[in-house]
Amino acid sequence: MPDASAFSHPQRAQSSRPAHPTGGPAAAWGLLALGSGIGAIFVYLAREPQLDSHVPEFIAFSLAAGVLYLAAVYLVERFRPPGWSLVIVLAGAVGFRLIALPAAPPLSEDIFRYQWEGRAERAMLNPYTVSPHSPGLAGLGDPEHPIRTGASTPAIYPPLTELVFSWVTTVPGYKRLFTLLDLLSVLVLLLLLDVRGQPLSRVLTYAWNPGVVVSFALCGHHDSLAVMTLLVANLFIIGGRPAMSIAFLALASLSKLFPAWLLPVFLRRTRASLVAVFGALVLLGYLPFASAGARIFSGLRDFARGWESNDSLFRLIRLAGNSQAQAELVSVTLLAGLVVYAIKKRLEPLRASLAVLAGMLFLSPDAFPWYFTWFVPFLCFYPEPPLLLASVVSVLGYAPVVAYAAGQPYRDSPLILALEYLPALAWLGIRCLRQSSIVFA
Repeated sequence: MPDASAFSHPQRAQSSRPAHPTGGPAAAWGLLALGSGIGAIFVYLAREPQLDSHVPEFIAFSLAAGVLYLAAVYLVERFRPPGWSLVIVLAGAVGFRLIALPAAPPLSEDIFRYQWEGRAERAMLNPYTVSPHSPGLAGLGDPEHPIRTGASTPAIYPPLTELVFSWVTTVPGYKRLFTLLDLLSVLVLLLLLDVRGQPLSRVLTYAWNPGVVVSFALCGHHDSLAVMTLLVANLFIIGGRPAMSIAFLALASLSKLFPAWLLPVFLRRTRASLVAVFGALVLLGYLPFASAGARIFSGLRDFARGWESNDSLFRLIRLAGNSQAQAELVSVTLLAGLVVYAIKKRLEPLRASLAVLAGMLFLSPDAFPWYFTWFVPFLCFYPEPPLLLASVVSVLGYAPVVAYAAGQPYRDSPLILALEYLPALAWLGIRCLRQSSIVFA
Protein backbone atom coordinates (compact mmCIF):
# COMPACT_ATOMS: atom_id res chain seq x y z
CA MET A 1 0.00 0.00 0.00
CA PRO A 2 1.38 3.46 -0.81
CA ASP A 3 2.70 5.52 2.06
CA ALA A 4 0.00 7.87 3.36
CA SER A 5 2.47 10.73 3.40
CA ALA A 6 2.67 10.51 -0.37
CA PHE A 7 -0.91 11.72 -0.58
CA SER A 8 -0.86 14.39 2.11
CA HIS A 9 0.08 17.39 -0.04
CA PRO A 10 0.65 16.12 -3.58
CA GLN A 11 0.80 19.57 -5.10
CA ARG A 12 3.03 21.34 -2.56
CA ALA A 13 6.25 20.39 -4.35
CA GLN A 14 5.01 21.48 -7.77
CA SER A 15 2.50 24.08 -6.77
CA SER A 16 -0.43 24.60 -9.10
CA ARG A 17 -0.86 28.14 -7.81
CA PRO A 18 -0.76 30.69 -10.62
CA ALA A 19 2.58 32.37 -11.07
CA HIS A 20 0.85 35.74 -11.14
CA PRO A 21 0.87 37.96 -8.05
CA THR A 22 -2.15 38.02 -5.82
CA GLY A 23 -4.77 40.37 -7.22
CA GLY A 24 -5.66 43.44 -5.26
CA PRO A 25 -9.10 44.73 -4.31
CA ALA A 26 -9.86 45.27 -8.01
CA ALA A 27 -9.93 41.49 -8.55
CA ALA A 28 -12.34 41.03 -5.66
CA TRP A 29 -14.56 43.84 -6.94
CA GLY A 30 -14.51 42.18 -10.34
CA LEU A 31 -15.77 38.96 -8.78
CA LEU A 32 -18.50 40.88 -6.99
CA ALA A 33 -19.62 42.51 -10.24
CA LEU A 34 -19.65 39.21 -12.14
CA GLY A 35 -21.47 37.44 -9.31
CA SER A 36 -24.08 40.19 -9.22
CA GLY A 37 -24.69 39.71 -12.92
CA ILE A 38 -25.12 35.94 -12.52
CA GLY A 39 -27.44 36.49 -9.56
CA ALA A 40 -29.58 38.93 -11.55
CA ILE A 41 -30.00 36.34 -14.29
CA PHE A 42 -31.11 33.70 -11.79
CA VAL A 43 -33.59 36.15 -10.29
CA TYR A 44 -35.13 36.59 -13.73
CA LEU A 45 -35.25 32.84 -14.42
CA ALA A 46 -36.66 31.97 -11.00
CA ARG A 47 -39.47 34.51 -11.37
CA GLU A 48 -40.63 33.13 -14.72
CA PRO A 49 -43.66 30.95 -13.80
CA GLN A 50 -43.80 29.05 -17.12
CA LEU A 51 -40.15 28.45 -17.94
CA ASP A 52 -41.01 25.32 -19.96
CA SER A 53 -42.81 27.62 -22.38
CA HIS A 54 -39.85 29.98 -22.64
CA VAL A 55 -37.00 27.55 -23.25
CA PRO A 56 -35.21 29.68 -25.89
CA GLU A 57 -35.13 32.60 -23.44
CA PHE A 58 -33.94 30.26 -20.69
CA ILE A 59 -31.11 28.99 -22.88
CA ALA A 60 -30.11 32.51 -23.92
CA PHE A 61 -30.00 33.82 -20.35
CA SER A 62 -28.20 30.68 -19.12
CA LEU A 63 -25.55 31.14 -21.80
CA ALA A 64 -25.20 34.78 -20.71
CA ALA A 65 -24.70 33.57 -17.13
CA GLY A 66 -22.15 31.12 -18.51
CA VAL A 67 -20.15 33.93 -20.12
CA LEU A 68 -20.03 35.78 -16.79
CA TYR A 69 -19.08 32.54 -15.08
CA LEU A 70 -16.20 31.89 -17.49
CA ALA A 71 -14.98 35.43 -16.91
CA ALA A 72 -15.04 34.79 -13.15
CA VAL A 73 -13.08 31.54 -13.58
CA TYR A 74 -10.51 33.40 -15.70
CA LEU A 75 -10.22 36.11 -13.07
CA VAL A 76 -9.60 33.55 -10.32
CA GLU A 77 -7.07 31.62 -12.40
CA ARG A 78 -5.24 34.59 -13.90
CA PHE A 79 -5.21 37.14 -11.09
CA ARG A 80 -5.85 35.07 -7.93
CA PRO A 81 -7.99 37.47 -5.89
CA PRO A 82 -7.07 38.13 -2.24
CA GLY A 83 -8.00 35.55 0.36
CA TRP A 84 -10.96 37.48 1.71
CA SER A 85 -12.63 37.27 -1.70
CA LEU A 86 -13.56 33.71 -0.74
CA VAL A 87 -16.42 35.34 1.18
CA ILE A 88 -17.74 36.71 -2.12
CA VAL A 89 -17.40 33.30 -3.78
CA LEU A 90 -19.25 31.46 -1.01
CA ALA A 91 -21.91 34.17 -0.68
CA GLY A 92 -22.55 33.88 -4.40
CA ALA A 93 -22.73 30.09 -4.20
CA VAL A 94 -25.34 30.19 -1.46
CA GLY A 95 -27.17 33.18 -2.92
CA PHE A 96 -27.62 31.69 -6.39
CA ARG A 97 -29.11 28.55 -4.88
CA LEU A 98 -31.42 30.40 -2.52
CA ILE A 99 -32.73 32.39 -5.49
CA ALA A 100 -33.45 29.24 -7.51
CA LEU A 101 -34.87 27.05 -4.72
CA PRO A 102 -38.40 28.52 -4.44
CA ALA A 103 -39.11 28.16 -8.17
CA ALA A 104 -41.21 25.27 -9.42
CA PRO A 105 -38.88 22.73 -11.07
CA PRO A 106 -38.88 23.32 -14.85
CA LEU A 107 -37.38 21.59 -17.89
CA SER A 108 -37.58 18.03 -16.57
CA GLU A 109 -40.17 15.71 -15.02
CA ASP A 110 -37.58 13.68 -13.13
CA ILE A 111 -38.37 15.11 -9.70
CA PHE A 112 -42.00 14.00 -10.00
CA ARG A 113 -40.77 10.49 -10.75
CA TYR A 114 -38.62 10.65 -7.61
CA GLN A 115 -41.75 11.56 -5.67
CA TRP A 116 -43.73 8.68 -7.17
CA GLU A 117 -41.04 6.13 -6.34
CA GLY A 118 -40.81 7.51 -2.81
CA ARG A 119 -44.58 7.01 -2.40
CA ALA A 120 -44.27 3.46 -3.74
CA GLU A 121 -41.56 2.63 -1.22
CA ARG A 122 -43.54 4.08 1.69
CA ALA A 123 -46.42 1.87 0.52
CA MET A 124 -44.04 -1.10 0.98
CA LEU A 125 -43.72 -1.69 -2.77
CA ASN A 126 -40.48 -2.61 -4.48
CA PRO A 127 -39.73 0.22 -6.96
CA TYR A 128 -37.83 -2.20 -9.20
CA THR A 129 -41.01 -4.24 -9.81
CA VAL A 130 -43.66 -1.55 -10.27
CA SER A 131 -44.15 1.51 -12.45
CA PRO A 132 -46.67 4.37 -12.62
CA HIS A 133 -48.69 2.34 -15.16
CA SER A 134 -48.83 -0.78 -12.96
CA PRO A 135 -52.42 -1.91 -12.32
CA GLY A 136 -53.96 -0.69 -9.10
CA LEU A 137 -51.40 2.05 -8.40
CA ALA A 138 -53.29 5.05 -9.77
CA GLY A 139 -53.63 6.36 -6.22
CA LEU A 140 -49.88 6.91 -6.00
CA GLY A 141 -49.93 9.37 -8.87
CA ASP A 142 -50.17 13.15 -8.78
CA PRO A 143 -52.97 14.37 -11.11
CA GLU A 144 -51.25 17.75 -11.47
CA HIS A 145 -47.99 16.13 -12.57
CA PRO A 146 -48.70 12.85 -14.37
CA ILE A 147 -45.69 10.75 -15.29
CA ARG A 148 -45.41 10.87 -19.09
CA THR A 149 -41.87 9.63 -19.69
CA GLY A 150 -41.03 6.02 -18.86
CA ALA A 151 -44.38 5.48 -17.16
CA SER A 152 -44.22 1.73 -17.89
CA THR A 153 -40.60 1.40 -16.78
CA PRO A 154 -39.66 0.36 -13.22
CA ALA A 155 -37.01 2.25 -11.23
CA ILE A 156 -33.67 2.72 -12.96
CA TYR A 157 -31.68 4.29 -10.12
CA PRO A 158 -29.39 2.41 -7.69
CA PRO A 159 -30.66 1.54 -4.18
CA LEU A 160 -29.12 4.35 -2.12
CA THR A 161 -30.88 6.88 -4.33
CA GLU A 162 -34.14 4.92 -4.03
CA LEU A 163 -33.77 4.91 -0.25
CA VAL A 164 -33.25 8.68 -0.25
CA PHE A 165 -36.40 9.11 -2.38
CA SER A 166 -38.41 7.49 0.40
CA TRP A 167 -37.23 10.02 2.99
CA VAL A 168 -38.90 13.01 1.34
CA THR A 169 -42.55 13.62 0.52
CA THR A 170 -42.68 16.98 -1.26
CA VAL A 171 -41.09 18.44 -4.37
CA PRO A 172 -39.64 21.42 -2.41
CA GLY A 173 -38.23 18.85 0.03
CA TYR A 174 -36.34 17.08 -2.75
CA LYS A 175 -34.97 20.38 -4.02
CA ARG A 176 -33.77 21.36 -0.54
CA LEU A 177 -32.17 17.97 0.06
CA PHE A 178 -30.28 17.78 -3.22
CA THR A 179 -29.21 21.42 -2.96
CA LEU A 180 -27.88 20.75 0.54
CA LEU A 181 -25.84 17.85 -0.84
CA ASP A 182 -24.65 20.18 -3.60
CA LEU A 183 -23.45 22.69 -0.98
CA LEU A 184 -21.75 19.87 0.93
CA SER A 185 -19.81 19.23 -2.28
CA VAL A 186 -18.60 22.83 -2.09
CA LEU A 187 -17.36 22.15 1.45
CA VAL A 188 -15.55 18.97 0.40
CA LEU A 189 -13.96 20.83 -2.51
CA LEU A 190 -12.63 23.44 -0.07
CA LEU A 191 -11.05 20.66 1.98
CA LEU A 192 -9.51 19.11 -1.14
CA LEU A 193 -8.13 22.44 -2.31
CA ASP A 194 -6.61 23.06 1.11
CA VAL A 195 -5.02 19.60 1.23
CA ARG A 196 -3.51 20.18 -2.20
CA GLY A 197 -2.27 23.66 -1.37
CA GLN A 198 -4.35 25.28 -4.09
CA PRO A 199 -6.17 28.62 -3.77
CA LEU A 200 -9.52 28.15 -2.07
CA SER A 201 -11.10 30.64 -4.45
CA ARG A 202 -10.89 27.94 -7.13
CA VAL A 203 -14.03 26.44 -5.60
CA LEU A 204 -15.83 29.07 -7.69
CA THR A 205 -15.38 26.80 -10.72
CA TYR A 206 -17.98 24.45 -9.25
CA ALA A 207 -19.92 26.74 -6.92
CA TRP A 208 -20.78 29.34 -9.59
CA ASN A 209 -21.27 27.01 -12.53
CA PRO A 210 -24.73 27.88 -13.95
CA GLY A 211 -25.36 24.30 -15.03
CA VAL A 212 -24.78 23.07 -11.48
CA VAL A 213 -27.17 25.66 -10.00
CA VAL A 214 -29.84 24.88 -12.60
CA SER A 215 -29.48 21.11 -12.15
CA PHE A 216 -29.80 21.00 -8.38
CA ALA A 217 -31.32 24.18 -6.94
CA LEU A 218 -33.66 24.93 -9.85
CA CYS A 219 -34.58 21.47 -11.20
CA GLY A 220 -33.88 19.29 -8.14
CA HIS A 221 -31.93 16.49 -9.82
CA HIS A 222 -30.55 13.85 -7.47
CA ASP A 223 -27.06 13.58 -9.01
CA SER A 224 -25.64 15.77 -6.24
CA LEU A 225 -25.71 12.71 -3.96
CA ALA A 226 -23.31 10.79 -6.23
CA VAL A 227 -21.14 13.87 -6.82
CA MET A 228 -20.76 14.56 -3.10
CA THR A 229 -19.93 10.97 -2.12
CA LEU A 230 -17.44 10.67 -5.00
CA LEU A 231 -15.66 13.82 -3.82
CA VAL A 232 -15.45 12.39 -0.31
CA ALA A 233 -13.95 9.22 -1.80
CA ASN A 234 -11.29 11.37 -3.47
CA LEU A 235 -10.64 13.22 -0.22
CA PHE A 236 -10.02 9.96 1.63
CA ILE A 237 -7.79 8.46 -1.07
CA ILE A 238 -5.65 11.60 -1.13
CA GLY A 239 -5.54 11.63 2.66
CA GLY A 240 -4.28 8.05 2.84
CA ARG A 241 -7.52 6.44 4.09
CA PRO A 242 -7.99 3.74 1.44
CA ALA A 243 -10.73 1.68 3.12
CA MET A 244 -12.89 4.75 3.72
CA SER A 245 -12.23 5.90 0.19
CA ILE A 246 -13.43 2.62 -1.32
CA ALA A 247 -16.45 2.66 1.01
CA PHE A 248 -17.50 6.10 -0.22
CA LEU A 249 -16.84 5.09 -3.81
CA ALA A 250 -19.31 2.25 -3.20
CA LEU A 251 -21.84 4.73 -1.77
CA ALA A 252 -21.36 6.93 -4.84
CA SER A 253 -21.95 3.91 -7.10
CA LEU A 254 -25.08 3.06 -5.09
CA SER A 255 -26.30 6.58 -5.85
CA LYS A 256 -25.56 6.65 -9.57
CA LEU A 257 -23.69 4.00 -11.54
CA PHE A 258 -21.02 6.17 -13.17
CA PRO A 259 -18.53 6.27 -10.21
CA ALA A 260 -18.05 2.49 -10.45
CA TRP A 261 -15.85 3.08 -13.51
CA LEU A 262 -13.28 4.66 -11.20
CA LEU A 263 -12.90 1.57 -9.01
CA PRO A 264 -9.79 0.26 -10.88
CA VAL A 265 -8.17 3.70 -10.61
CA PHE A 266 -8.76 3.84 -6.87
CA LEU A 267 -7.62 0.25 -6.32
CA ARG A 268 -4.37 1.10 -8.10
CA ARG A 269 -3.76 3.61 -5.29
CA THR A 270 -4.65 1.18 -2.50
CA ARG A 271 -4.70 -2.60 -2.56
CA ALA A 272 -6.73 -4.99 -4.67
CA SER A 273 -8.20 -6.76 -1.65
CA LEU A 274 -10.34 -3.70 -0.91
CA VAL A 275 -12.52 -4.70 -3.83
CA ALA A 276 -14.21 -6.92 -1.25
CA VAL A 277 -15.26 -3.82 0.72
CA PHE A 278 -16.73 -2.30 -2.44
CA GLY A 279 -18.55 -5.50 -3.38
CA ALA A 280 -19.90 -6.10 0.13
CA LEU A 281 -21.34 -2.59 0.40
CA VAL A 282 -22.92 -2.78 -3.05
CA LEU A 283 -24.53 -6.12 -2.21
CA LEU A 284 -25.71 -4.75 1.12
CA GLY A 285 -27.26 -1.79 -0.68
CA TYR A 286 -29.25 -4.00 -3.05
CA LEU A 287 -30.31 -6.46 -0.32
CA PRO A 288 -33.49 -4.60 0.76
CA PHE A 289 -34.73 -4.81 -2.84
CA ALA A 290 -33.70 -8.44 -3.44
CA SER A 291 -37.34 -9.51 -3.84
CA ALA A 292 -37.17 -8.07 -7.36
CA GLY A 293 -34.82 -10.89 -8.32
CA ALA A 294 -33.71 -10.73 -11.94
CA ARG A 295 -36.06 -7.78 -12.53
CA ILE A 296 -33.92 -5.48 -10.41
CA PHE A 297 -32.17 -4.16 -13.54
CA SER A 298 -35.14 -4.37 -15.91
CA GLY A 299 -35.86 -0.65 -15.70
CA LEU A 300 -32.23 0.18 -16.43
CA ARG A 301 -32.25 -2.18 -19.43
CA ASP A 302 -35.42 -0.55 -20.77
CA PHE A 303 -33.87 2.89 -20.40
CA ALA A 304 -30.65 1.80 -22.13
CA ARG A 305 -32.57 0.33 -25.06
CA GLY A 306 -35.10 3.11 -25.46
CA TRP A 307 -33.14 6.33 -24.97
CA GLU A 308 -30.53 8.19 -26.93
CA SER A 309 -30.44 11.89 -26.14
CA ASN A 310 -28.05 14.84 -26.44
CA ASP A 311 -25.17 12.51 -27.29
CA SER A 312 -22.02 13.39 -29.20
CA LEU A 313 -19.35 10.78 -29.98
CA PHE A 314 -21.85 7.97 -29.48
CA ARG A 315 -24.03 9.44 -32.20
CA LEU A 316 -21.05 9.65 -34.54
CA ILE A 317 -20.30 5.99 -33.84
CA ARG A 318 -23.92 5.17 -34.76
CA LEU A 319 -23.74 7.28 -37.91
CA ALA A 320 -20.66 5.28 -38.97
CA GLY A 321 -23.03 2.38 -39.66
CA ASN A 322 -23.11 0.65 -36.29
CA SER A 323 -26.22 -0.67 -34.61
CA GLN A 324 -27.17 0.47 -31.11
CA ALA A 325 -25.54 -2.63 -29.59
CA GLN A 326 -22.39 -2.23 -31.69
CA ALA A 327 -22.12 1.44 -30.78
CA GLU A 328 -22.48 0.58 -27.11
CA LEU A 329 -19.73 -2.03 -27.41
CA VAL A 330 -17.40 0.47 -29.12
CA SER A 331 -18.14 3.13 -26.48
CA VAL A 332 -17.60 0.75 -23.56
CA THR A 333 -14.34 -0.44 -25.12
CA LEU A 334 -13.09 3.12 -25.58
CA LEU A 335 -14.07 4.05 -22.03
CA ALA A 336 -12.33 0.96 -20.66
CA GLY A 337 -9.26 2.01 -22.64
CA LEU A 338 -9.43 5.44 -21.01
CA VAL A 339 -9.53 3.81 -17.56
CA VAL A 340 -6.50 1.67 -18.47
CA TYR A 341 -4.71 4.79 -19.72
CA ALA A 342 -5.40 6.56 -16.41
CA ILE A 343 -3.92 3.59 -14.54
CA LYS A 344 -0.89 3.17 -16.81
CA LYS A 345 -0.08 6.89 -16.67
CA ARG A 346 -0.57 6.85 -12.89
CA LEU A 347 -2.92 9.80 -13.07
CA GLU A 348 -3.69 11.01 -9.57
CA PRO A 349 -7.33 10.39 -8.53
CA LEU A 350 -8.73 13.86 -9.21
CA ARG A 351 -7.24 14.07 -12.70
CA ALA A 352 -8.27 10.49 -13.44
CA SER A 353 -11.80 11.29 -12.26
CA LEU A 354 -11.96 14.27 -14.61
CA ALA A 355 -10.61 12.31 -17.59
CA VAL A 356 -12.81 9.25 -17.11
CA LEU A 357 -16.04 11.14 -16.34
CA ALA A 358 -15.60 13.60 -19.20
CA GLY A 359 -14.83 10.72 -21.55
CA MET A 360 -17.91 8.90 -20.28
CA LEU A 361 -20.13 11.90 -21.02
CA PHE A 362 -18.88 12.21 -24.59
CA LEU A 363 -19.18 8.46 -25.23
CA SER A 364 -22.57 8.00 -23.56
CA PRO A 365 -25.80 7.55 -25.56
CA ASP A 366 -27.45 9.89 -23.06
CA ALA A 367 -25.82 13.13 -21.93
CA PHE A 368 -28.58 15.19 -20.37
CA PRO A 369 -27.43 18.66 -19.29
CA TRP A 370 -27.41 17.75 -15.60
CA TYR A 371 -25.01 14.86 -16.32
CA PHE A 372 -22.28 17.45 -16.96
CA THR A 373 -22.28 18.22 -13.24
CA TRP A 374 -20.43 14.92 -12.79
CA PHE A 375 -17.10 16.32 -13.97
CA VAL A 376 -17.45 20.01 -13.09
CA PRO A 377 -16.04 19.60 -9.52
CA PHE A 378 -12.76 18.28 -10.90
CA LEU A 379 -12.30 21.39 -13.02
CA CYS A 380 -11.52 23.20 -9.75
CA PHE A 381 -8.16 21.39 -9.81
CA TYR A 382 -7.64 21.07 -13.57
CA PRO A 383 -9.52 23.93 -15.28
CA GLU A 384 -9.39 22.54 -18.82
CA PRO A 385 -10.84 25.28 -21.08
CA PRO A 386 -12.67 22.91 -23.50
CA LEU A 387 -14.42 21.17 -20.60
CA LEU A 388 -15.30 24.49 -18.98
CA LEU A 389 -16.88 25.48 -22.29
CA ALA A 390 -18.71 22.15 -22.52
CA SER A 391 -20.16 22.64 -19.04
CA VAL A 392 -21.59 26.02 -20.10
CA VAL A 393 -22.97 25.15 -23.54
CA SER A 394 -24.53 21.92 -22.19
CA VAL A 395 -27.59 24.09 -21.54
CA LEU A 396 -28.33 23.66 -25.26
CA GLY A 397 -29.32 20.12 -24.33
CA TYR A 398 -32.61 21.54 -23.03
CA ALA A 399 -33.63 22.57 -26.56
CA PRO A 400 -35.85 19.47 -27.13
CA VAL A 401 -38.06 20.65 -24.26
CA VAL A 402 -39.52 23.23 -26.67
CA ALA A 403 -41.23 20.56 -28.77
CA TYR A 404 -41.83 18.21 -25.84
CA ALA A 405 -43.76 20.89 -23.92
CA ALA A 406 -46.01 21.22 -26.96
CA GLY A 407 -46.78 17.49 -26.92
CA GLN A 408 -44.30 16.48 -29.62
CA PRO A 409 -41.62 13.75 -29.34
CA TYR A 410 -38.43 14.49 -27.41
CA ARG A 411 -36.05 14.82 -30.36
CA ASP A 412 -32.56 16.31 -30.73
CA SER A 413 -31.65 18.78 -33.44
CA PRO A 414 -28.43 17.97 -35.35
CA LEU A 415 -27.70 21.70 -35.60
CA ILE A 416 -28.06 22.21 -31.84
CA LEU A 417 -25.88 19.16 -31.17
CA ALA A 418 -23.19 20.56 -33.49
CA LEU A 419 -23.30 23.94 -31.75
CA GLU A 420 -23.14 22.26 -28.35
CA TYR A 421 -20.33 19.79 -28.96
CA LEU A 422 -18.25 20.71 -32.01
CA PRO A 423 -16.33 23.68 -30.50
CA ALA A 424 -15.52 21.88 -27.24
CA LEU A 425 -14.55 18.57 -28.88
CA ALA A 426 -12.46 20.27 -31.57
CA TRP A 427 -10.68 22.34 -28.93
CA LEU A 428 -10.13 19.28 -26.75
CA GLY A 429 -8.78 17.33 -29.72
CA ILE A 430 -6.31 20.10 -30.60
CA ARG A 431 -5.07 20.26 -27.01
CA CYS A 432 -4.61 16.48 -26.88
CA LEU A 433 -2.67 16.51 -30.17
CA ARG A 434 -0.40 19.29 -28.94
CA GLN A 435 0.31 17.49 -25.69
CA SER A 436 1.05 14.22 -27.48
CA SER A 437 3.41 16.00 -29.87
CA ILE A 438 5.29 17.45 -26.89
CA VAL A 439 5.58 13.99 -25.33
CA PHE A 440 6.97 12.42 -28.52
CA ALA A 441 9.14 15.36 -29.54
